[in-house]
Amino acid sequence: MQQLKLFTGNANRELAGAVAAHLGIALGRADVGTFSDGEVNVEIGENVRGCDCFVIQPTCAPANTHLMELLIMIDALRRSSARRITAVLPYYGYARQDRKVRPRLPISAKLVADLISVAATDRLLCIDLHAGQIQGFFNIPVDNLFATPVLLEAIRARHGSNPLTIVSPDAGGVERSRAYAKRLDAELAIVDKRREAANVAEVMNIIGDVKGRICVVVDDIVDTAGTLTEAARALREAGASAVSAAITHPVLSGPAIKRISESPLADLVVTDSVPLSDEAKACEKLHVVSIAPLLSEAIRRINNEESVSSLFV
Repeated sequence: MQQLKLFTGNANRELAGAVAAHLGIALGRADVGTFSDGEVNVEIGENVRGCDCFVIQPTCAPANTHLMELLIMIDALRRSSARRITAVLPYYGYARQDRKVRPRLPISAKLVADLISVAATDRLLCIDLHAGQIQGFFNIPVDNLFATPVLLEAIRARHGSNPLTIVSPDAGGVERSRAYAKRLDAELAIVDKRREAANVAEVMNIIGDVKGRICVVVDDIVDTAGTLTEAARALREAGASAVSAAITHPVLSGPAIKRISESPLADLVVTDSVPLSDEAKACEKLHVVSIAPLLSEAIRRINNEESVSSLFV
C-alpha cells in the first residue's frame, strides 16, 4: 500500500470531500485558480513524492475550464514526482461525441482521451461512461464503474415491492435497462423515438406493456430533459399509473428544470457525479443519492492493489 493522496479542482469539491471522509483522510492541499487573463493556475501545497495520487474532477460545465484544471493538476503532480496518478472522472465530458454520425465531425471523446493520456495519467476511474467503447480510446487501464447499485437501492426504497416496468428512453439504453429490470425482477419497455436535431427528441411509440404499471425510466445522462419528459408523457398516455426516473449524471442544462417541473414525472433520482445548480436544488422532484461510498471503495482497492471487479455490477 502506497501513501494515498486525494486532490480535487473546482468542479465538485463536495463530492471529493465526501470521498475523502469515507477514506478517513483529508483532501490534499492544492491551489486551483486562474490568472487575470483566464489561464488556469495550479500549485500543489504538499509533498507528493512517491505517493499514489487521485485527482477527482468531473469535466462538467464549464467543461473546458474543468478539463484544463484536471490536465494541469495531473501535470503538476507528475512534475512533483508522484509515483502514480489516477484521474477520477465521475462524469466524462464530451462522451456523447464518441463517433462520427455525419461527415466532417470530430470525435471529441477520443481527443479528450488523448489529452488525459498525454498529461501522463497512469489510469482512469469513471462512472457510467456514455458508451463503454470509450475505454478503447485509452492505452492506460480504465475502470468504468456503474452507479447501478446506488440507483437500485434508491428505486427499491421508493417503490418497495410494487410491480415495476423499467423503461429505456431509446434503443441505445436497452442493455442498461435490461440489467436494472433483471435485478428488480421487473418488466422491460422501450421508448422508440426519432431525434430531429441535437437536444430535440420526438417520441414515436412505446414497445412493451406499461398500462396500469409504475414505470421507471433509467439512463446515464439527463441534459436538457427533452427525451426524458417526452418519454414520461408518452408513458402516461399509454396508461402507466406513475412515471419516475433514475439517471446517473444530472447535467440539467438549459430548460431542463422547467421541463421536469412541468412534466408528468413523479420524481427523478440522480447521483452527485455532477454538482446541481441552485435552481436544480430547489426542484422538489429531484432527489440526490451519493456515489461517494462507491468511489471511495474503488480508490481504496486501487491503492491497495486489490481487485475492483466486484464493483462492476
